[in-house]
Amino acid sequence: MTTDPVVHALGDLAHGSAHAADAPCACAPPEVLADRPDGTVVRSGPVVAKAHAPDTETTALAARLALAACPGLSGTLLRPLPAPDGTPRQVEGRAVSLWPYGEPVDPADPDAAPWEEAAALLARLHRTPPPHPLPPMRGPVKAARAVARMRGARTEDPGLAPVLAAWRGLPRWARGEGPPPEHRDGFLCHGDLHLGQLVRHPGRPGAWLLIDVDDAGLGDPAWDLARPAAWYAAGLLAPDVWLRFLDAYRAAGGPAVPAEGDPWPVLDVVARALTVQTAALALAKSAAEERRPDEVEQLMIDACARIASLPPELAAGHAS
Repeated sequence: MTTDPVVHALGDLAHGSAHAADAPCACAPPEVLADRPDGTVVRSGPVVAKAHAPDTETTALAARLALAACPGLSGTLLRPLPAPDGTPRQVEGRAVSLWPYGEPVDPADPDAAPWEEAAALLARLHRTPPPHPLPPMRGPVKAARAVARMRGARTEDPGLAPVLAAWRGLPRWARGEGPPPEHRDGFLCHGDLHLGQLVRHPGRPGAWLLIDVDDAGLGDPAWDLARPAAWYAAGLLAPDVWLRFLDAYRAAGGPAVPAEGDPWPVLDVVARALTVQTAALALAKSAAEERRPDEVEQLMIDACARIASLPPELAAGHAS
């Protein structure tokens, strides 16, 4: 544990929620699972406490937590532990939520990555009618923030040019500057899908669930397919893995792409947006660490250069 007061407070909260105060305690020390500007997560036994980003809107977060607690999504989203009065707790000025601990995907075993399971969960989420009013899905906002972070970290770096050019080639809605086309709006979306957002259900061994609803809301369901699509296009995801993911999503009735045929007219814009977001974060992170982008990061930056080199008529063709 660090000396960070937020981390210590989360550890105390998770520990206090794991068992009754007067129960005998043989708990291991609280464990920091993540400590980033957008969220700090600490585990004590079966309970995880999360401090959300400092600029989190409490009303929007409450709506998202209520979504995760909705009975109709009990097999799709991990259900939070109930707050005493139904609103997020506060720790050191940060909104906090409590969750049961679930076993994450093992990064050391990529062959066992649950791509099909992730696709089926997304399809189920996208097919579910919104149970109550929700804010917009925050995927495009996250992309815009990544670009802003990159600009702040590398103010005079000419290497930003292809990333910024690819960013400017996106439609306004994909840059978080307006709503998506009406025919693509209004679906329940996760907003930040990657394999780190899956855990095995703590009460039903073997079942996977989606976690982290900080970016969930209403929007274009194609956004939730954008990261694996971008990785596939950049050469980071093997074609057979991408096809397994896509086929599983279609087999589960996912509405983001047509049931048959070429999915790329739908996925092109969102895949380009996630490529830019990933490249921007890579440039910001490498600048903060005073190093050059690594091989994987450079692949995403190079992908932005290819996107930026597209003739305007091709870029515009999928930008509406």
